[in-house]
Amino acid sequence: MLNSLHVEGRTLLHRLPAGPKLALLAAVSLALFFVQSLPILALSLAVTGLLYGSLGLSAGEALKRIRPVLITILLFALVNLVLISATEALTTTLRLLSVLLLAASVTATTTIAAFMDVLTKLFLPLERLGLLKAADISLAVGLVLRFVPEIAARYEGLKEAHRARGLPVRLSRILGPLIISTLKDADSIAQAIDARGIRGQ
Repeated sequence: MLNSLHVEGRTLLHRLPAGPKLALLAAVSLALFFVQSLPILALSLAVTGLLYGSLGLSAGEALKRIRPVLITILLFALVNLVLISATEALTTTLRLLSVLLLAASVTATTTIAAFMDVLTKLFLPLERLGLLKAADISLAVGLVLRFVPEIAARYEGLKEAHRARGLPVRLSRILGPLIISTLKDADSIAQAIDARGIRGQ
């Protein structure tokens, strides 16, 4: 079983409580979408890049963590170059990259337990209204965050297994076993949760 996305460290972001970090992420993300100045957006990208680079991750690991979203943003940028002006496309791309790096920094410096505590407190008003169970929502989010790297590693393992057998690596061949193994794990986790009476609480 892999570790979570959390990285041990002693940086200022590590020492900051989860609540303020998530509030900062939300505030900065919202504020950036009102910024149209390219120099300011470039500065925000530089700052968030330095912040992400200060977490102690190797270059390969740092890139690996954000690669899927990074590729999506770059593809989105190429599409924007066709649909809108180059200035608007660059503005959108800088904005998204800044949010990505800040979100990755917050995720890497916050434990899943801390995330879950914040979410539980956040959803308590809705629980009092009888709309949901705050602990269930935080548990679901925590499980997603915990097993994202595990599923990614399993995908890489399946690719390596195909290469070792001399089989061409195709998503259509990997997707089936990946989904089946993930669903089996989900069933096992659900049974463990029910056996401990967590959802009953």
